[in-house]
Amino acid sequence: MNANQPAGKFITFEGGEGAGKTTQITRLADQLRSRGIETITTREPGGAPGADSIRSLLVSGATDKWDPLSEALLLYAARREHLKQTIRPALNQGAWVLCDRFADSTMAYQGYGHGISKEFITALHDAVVGDSNPDLSLIIDIPVEVGIARANSRNTTTQSGEDRFERMGKDFHERLRAGFLEIAASAPDRVRVIDADTTPDAVSNAVWQAVAAAFGLGDAP
Repeated sequence: MNANQPAGKFITFEGGEGAGKTTQITRLADQLRSRGIETITTREPGGAPGADSIRSLLVSGATDKWDPLSEALLLYAARREHLKQTIRPALNQGAWVLCDRFADSTMAYQGYGHGISKEFITALHDAVVGDSNPDLSLIIDIPVEVGIARANSRNTTTQSGEDRFERMGKDFHERLRAGFLEIAASAPDRVRVIDADTTPDAVSNAVWQAVAAAFGLGDAP
């Protein structure tokens, strides 16, 4: 990175299934680019060749295909490749990185949802991520029933087969929603909760206001 080049900003989008994260990332990226901010979008698991290979193992197949501890290890292996090959290089070049899921999802899904020790996940996080934590995390929050209905409708349309987590039981999804909200409460300086049980335009406005407030960008374009 050029000595005079400021590092970019790292913003993550978190939340349960069907919350609309992908739509909101695309909209935010467009808004940032309209202001001349170089922006890349990426996702987890994935975002680098090795990480994409791991994604294919995790997001399809039987719901009991993996032991939850194995899931956590695979996710952090993918995250290591993602950070090394995509996220850190972009930030070092001054780009803003918008990521669909990151470490909060592992804590919510494998920790709160599946009951893996939070201390274990935290230790794994510290070893793999180090100080490459997000500058801002937006939890796109939606009631479980609404989110699952949206996700099922999307999967029927796309037929991607990436529905392994959506097919886990309602109790699981209630636990992970509660987990996300607890994560937000425990990290108020980094995390903002965005109500997604409304129109996409209203969610986009709330996302922009959170980002603008965090980084001094002013009103939406």
